[in-house]
Amino acid sequence: MTLIEHLHFVDRDLTLAINSLHCTQTDYLWLLFSNKSVWFVMYAIVAFFLFRRLGWRRALLWIVAIVLMITCCDQFSNFIKDLVARWRPCKDPYMLNNGLWVLEGGGNYGFYSAHAANTMAFAVGSLMAFRSDGSRCRPYAIWIFSWAFLVGISRIFVGKHFLGDVLVGFLVGAVIAQLIGLMALWLTKRLVFFRPAIH
Repeated sequence: MTLIEHLHFVDRDLTLAINSLHCTQTDYLWLLFSNKSVWFVMYAIVAFFLFRRLGWRRALLWIVAIVLMITCCDQFSNFIKDLVARWRPCKDPYMLNNGLWVLEGGGNYGFYSAHAANTMAFAVGSLMAFRSDGSRCRPYAIWIFSWAFLVGISRIFVGKHFLGDVLVGFLVGAVIAQLIGLMALWLTKRLVFFRPAIH
């Protein structure tokens, strides 16, 4: 057995173990966290506070950077899904025969989770934006990373992703957000247009 095969078997067992913790009382919660449109209000609130905290120029730069982060995560996910061609749990006969609880359908392939990557990119990117003026923003960091974690875990509970899909998605989202975020920081320091006004 190769290392990749061993990891796949371990991933299957861990995914089934997590998915088996479901109960009908929490199904709605996991569907809520998986629903992208539910979070548009939160995105708008974050954007509002970015404009209020950073000024319109720097806030606009960071919003464009965050949109770019999410777009890169999303499109790279589509490319990797087709390249790797790993079945989603809800399409895998082994998972279905061993009691996988399915709340959502979807496409055939699921590696890696775009939901996990996108939410982690938003969490990292928005936190970098808030911290770009030197503050720590600890309460926001706790909230936004807890939210990203719950969105990622929800993909296991609805039956659309393996644990490994979610973990890799988190990693990809964090790396892409860091790279683009560092470019945004560089622009705010190098270009006069994005520097805060001196009164």
